[in-house]
This record gives sequence, C-alpha cells and structure tokens, in this order.
Amino acid sequence: MRQVVKSLLYFVWAGLFEIGGGYLIWLWLREGKSIWLGIFGALTLSLYGAIATFQPANFGRVYAAYGGVFIAMAMLWGWKVEGVAPDRYDVIGVSLALLSVLIIMYWPRV
Repeated sequence: MRQVVKSLLYFVWAGLFEIGGGYLIWLWLREGKSIWLGIFGALTLSLYGAIATFQPANFGRVYAAYGGVFIAMAMLWGWKVEGVAPDRYDVIGVSLALLSVLIIMYWPRV
C-alpha cells in the first residue's frame, strides 16, 4: 500500500508540473505575459518528464495511466485557477479516467 501511495504522489507532482508549466507558457504566448513565464514554464515541463521516471511500472503503462490523472488534474485546475466549475458529465468522465488509472497501474497481475 505504501508503494501505491508513493506512486499516486508522483502522479500528482508530475501533473502539477505539467499543467503548471503549460499554463505558464499559455500565459506568455496567449496573454502576452513576460517571456520569463514561458522560460520558467519550459523548465517546469521538463521536471514533469523527470518525475514520471520514478514510477515503478514501464513507460507505456505509466504514460497511459498518467493520461487519466492529467484529465482529473486539468479539470481541477480549470475549476480552481480559472473558475470554470465541472459539470456532471465532467465528473463522470474524470471518475472513469481515474478508475482506468487504478486498473492500469495497480490491478494485480497474474
């Protein structure tokens, strides 16, 4: 169970770095903010890639599962940072994505 919690924390950290880095680049390019935000965003995105390497599973499984985590975190980001509340269909979709993550990463293999 400790390994699962550690793995989930890696997913959360990777998601924060990916979404945060992408958002900083978005602010630079789409909203005309400082180029330094874009540079910091690019560095932040590279940390996302490095954090994913700490996962115990193989590359394909980790990145497939990360897609589900990204969906959930992007919805949370939109809600908390941009003020766009998810509707019931967003919640259903996120729930299915997170269920998929649990199956891909943590379902016992024979």
